[in-house]
Amino acid sequence: MGEDMSDGDRQQNGHEKVPSRQRRRFEGISSRAYEHPADRSALVALRRLSGFDTVFKALSGLLPERSLRLLFLSDSVRVSDAQFAHLNDMLRDACYILDLKKVPPMYVNQDPQPNAMCIGLDDPIIVVTTGLVELLDEEEMRAVVGHEVGHALSGHSVYRTILLFLTSLAVRVAWIPLGNLAIMAIVTALREWFRKSELSADRAGLLVGQDLRASMRGLMKIAGGNHLHEMNVDAFLAQAEEYESAGDLRDSVLKILNVLPRTHPFTAVRAAELKKWAESRDHQRIMDGHYPRRDEDKDTSVSDSFRQSAASYATDMKNSKDPLMKLVSDIAGGAGDLGGRVRRGFGGFGGFGGSGSGSGTDGAAGKDSGGSGKDGGAGGTGDEGTDSRG
Repeated sequence: MGEDMSDGDRQQNGHEKVPSRQRRRFEGISSRAYEHPADRSALVALRRLSGFDTVFKALSGLLPERSLRLLFLSDSVRVSDAQFAHLNDMLRDACYILDLKKVPPMYVNQDPQPNAMCIGLDDPIIVVTTGLVELLDEEEMRAVVGHEVGHALSGHSVYRTILLFLTSLAVRVAWIPLGNLAIMAIVTALREWFRKSELSADRAGLLVGQDLRASMRGLMKIAGGNHLHEMNVDAFLAQAEEYESAGDLRDSVLKILNVLPRTHPFTAVRAAELKKWAESRDHQRIMDGHYPRRDEDKDTSVSDSFRQSAASYATDMKNSKDPLMKLVSDIAGGAGDLGGRVRRGFGGFGGFGGSGSGSGTDGAAGKDSGGSGKDGGAGGTGDEGTDSRG
């Protein structure tokens, strides 16, 4: 069973005094308890990608992890009882709640961009930027620290480190056509997995902070800055609803193109996903002390995990309001008049609305796709440096 713990009143480094309150501890909890099914599925797909095993084994031996540790040790501030003591308390609390035996080292790095990450091959390192520390209050920051400890417990730091290295390498070998294509295929697959892993880590952050409002506020601040008096959680979640359901099939394609360069899902979407999980029976069972444990991991069936992931995808697709997902769901269900649905989905654009020949229609469709790709490329700018709460 989970057990209660409390953190005492404290006033440190000018941070707001936090009233003592009870939190549940999840002794021996397995990361399977909070991992999003899409996270596990994307990781399996990544591992099956041609050439990934070779790259993984090569980089595991070549990546300068000791150099990375020395870099943060020499050019960042290590969190301890003597430095950023309030963060050190949060880190130890998070590891206690999720029963992570070895507390990972944590560093504060000077960077105005709000960000955090968990990296490392043999042992994870947590890094938070000054921009994030200054942006979030005590309870919001607690959720972020829990998020990063969740990454550590799930073993995500290894793949995150490889993603950072390959992203840098792809820029250096861009002049080698085949080499760059091979690397970018793996980078794209890594990004797809990492976006899903962020949903898992958000859940871990909620298990640590045990304050959904604080998690929501933190995500809103990452999206809109430190202007809470100007923002509203319900309105923010309504944005995610509008994003998912608005538009036609062209908008669905643009959404895909916009998210491809990113390592993180869009912030409003993360907030909506976390709220949905917080209200689910799965979350309540964990809070009641019923959850998978680490000592059972070795007995876990891979096929069972596949079935759970497939069932989750099917449910998400069925309930999705996105036009493309609705169409795919209808195809899977054998819905009639799919040709008409596609034409209506694209709004009668170009040849779809006329009575021209088949070749004319194809030409119009091709023109429209090209325009969408251009828009998607323009809207999809971004890189690892712009994403927050890694």
